[in-house]
Amino acid sequence: MEIITADHAGFCFGVRRAIELTEEQIRLNNERPDDKKISLYTCGQLIHNRAVTERLRENGVGEIQSIDQAGPGDTIIIRSHGEPEEFYKKAEAIGVNLVDTTCVFVGRIHQLVHQAAEEGRKVIIVGSRDHQEVIATNGWCQWKGVIIQDVEEAEKWAENFEQGQDDGLPLIVCQTTIRRELLDDILRVLDRYEIRYELKNTICNATRERQDACARLAAEVDMMVVIGDPNSSNSKKLYEIAKKYCKHAVFVRDISDLELKEVHKYNRIGITAGASTPAWIIKEVISSMSQNVITDEKNPMFDYMDQIEDSLRLPKPGEIVEGEVIDVLDNEVIINMGCKKDGILRKDEVTLEEGQKLSDVFKVGDTVEAKVMKSDEGDGGISLSKKKLEMNENYKELKEFMENKESINVEFIRAVNGGVIAQYKQVTGFIPMSQLSDRYVEKADEFIGQRADVKVIRVDDRRNRAVFSRKAVLVEEKRKQVEEIWANLNVGDIVEGKVMRFTDYGAFVDIGGVDGLLHISEISWGKLKHPQEVLSIGDIINVKILALNEEKGKISLGLKQTQPEPWSLVGTKYVVGQVIEGKVVQIKEYGAFVELEAGLDGLVHISEIANKRVDSVSDELQVGQVIKAKIMDIDTDRHRISLSIKATLSDDEDDAEEETAEEN
Repeated sequence: MEIITADHAGFCFGVRRAIELTEEQIRLNNERPDDKKISLYTCGQLIHNRAVTERLRENGVGEIQSIDQAGPGDTIIIRSHGEPEEFYKKAEAIGVNLVDTTCVFVGRIHQLVHQAAEEGRKVIIVGSRDHQEVIATNGWCQWKGVIIQDVEEAEKWAENFEQGQDDGLPLIVCQTTIRRELLDDILRVLDRYEIRYELKNTICNATRERQDACARLAAEVDMMVVIGDPNSSNSKKLYEIAKKYCKHAVFVRDISDLELKEVHKYNRIGITAGASTPAWIIKEVISSMSQNVITDEKNPMFDYMDQIEDSLRLPKPGEIVEGEVIDVLDNEVIINMGCKKDGILRKDEVTLEEGQKLSDVFKVGDTVEAKVMKSDEGDGGISLSKKKLEMNENYKELKEFMENKESINVEFIRAVNGGVIAQYKQVTGFIPMSQLSDRYVEKADEFIGQRADVKVIRVDDRRNRAVFSRKAVLVEEKRKQVEEIWANLNVGDIVEGKVMRFTDYGAFVDIGGVDGLLHISEISWGKLKHPQEVLSIGDIINVKILALNEEKGKISLGLKQTQPEPWSLVGTKYVVGQVIEGKVVQIKEYGAFVELEAGLDGLVHISEIANKRVDSVSDELQVGQVIKAKIMDIDTDRHRISLSIKATLSDDEDDAEEETAEEN
């Protein structure tokens, strides 16, 4: 029987991030004194997997169904599906601390619908109205979103929809875990009714890859096993796909749901799992299936002949042997290996936990596997070692991990010159200082006692040497994260970002894991000498994606595009005859330019500066001076505004004369 696991099975990036952030909160809470511990909750299931939520409950994370059940000082971990806008407002009012694990791709949908709602546009959400992600999304567009679950609902909505002129095109977004076929079917309905719309395909790239991999594998195997929680929407969709392409498909929560006798009827079995299914459940299912594989029986006569041949010879040093425990002493175990001498397994060649004795590990009658250290041709026994056997197996594992480019989990046990020694089972490996992190590390002491995933970059079992790299894991994780983020970015999107650093020509902004350049010319409609005039490090801002170049890893952003263009205000905010206050920003021979607001200047001609002849503009005005001027003319085609200081002086004189006359 052949068992094949589909690509992209198990935790997705968003779920993995939610679990990691939650485990970090558990760790921090455990480190607090008893009188300082806080109450940790999730509002509903963190992810749709009962086994995971039960483990969290065992580690002190409770589950509430409404934020009203929490009190001041409690911490609520927001699930990866997200929460409505009002959830955050209520949390602030109650005094609840929030740890937001909302998937970055779901968060982007919230931004899209929130902006559309503010613009007065209709929002259409394609997905299941009972799914938490859809509920949360609707809460970011004032609960006015139209939720369409299937083609029939699309037909009913399209029949009654009238395309308006003033409310813009309807915005269509999708639940991240729906099938692409469902979206395509609904769009065909809208197209048939000639409804114009703006589509943002927010189906998660990881979801598409998982569903495509499931379809490919299901078409090639005799039986398809889908592992997931019954409450998991994406797991159930995988099952639908598996049934479509494979006649024999089953949906299981874990190994307890799988009929192993049924499995043995098939030669090629495919395995896939939903985005909320942890790796340990997948491994448990595969392991149980593998252990129950039916194999051909051997001829008993061949076994008997093999036993006679083995009894006539002594195993050689380095050979792996198997035998039965016949005696357990304080410092050694005696093992019958079916040959003329017994094996001796001494205490120092066995891995024991602190306080453990040989009798705790070995019992008479146990079958034991060990490595031959010394084959004694005299009266003595054969020296055996479990440690060397384990080390051998560990080195084999390391080679496989290196060839397959898989990660392993190690413990940093001590700092040495130039790096750290890390322990993997019975093997120690070296991590050079340059491979400890993807940032500069001055001292390795901060890592000692910690555990982390590393890549195996070199193995030499003859010299008992291995070299690991933690940096390779971090770089790979960041690369995958960046790839997922790039796959969900589009030119024209408005995204939230954090100002990270400045240059003379602009600012670099983190938009969820990748940096984009906000050029100084795209920050403000006015002229800036340096980005710091309007921005600070750490500012959270909304920016528009102007250009994407994935090949070069460059993203161009715009801030001013999220604000009205100043000339669009002329005619409503500024009119001829209006007296304005502005700052002199430039002196010319023929006059002075006055800034009404950022990006909007007007010209005071030299003849309009004073009620006298002016020979030099700089004699009357200085850069930075704030003056009053009257708008004399607005040329919208040429983007020119003519101002007059002199006209305001005449107005002031007239007002003064009127006041004098009234007093007399």
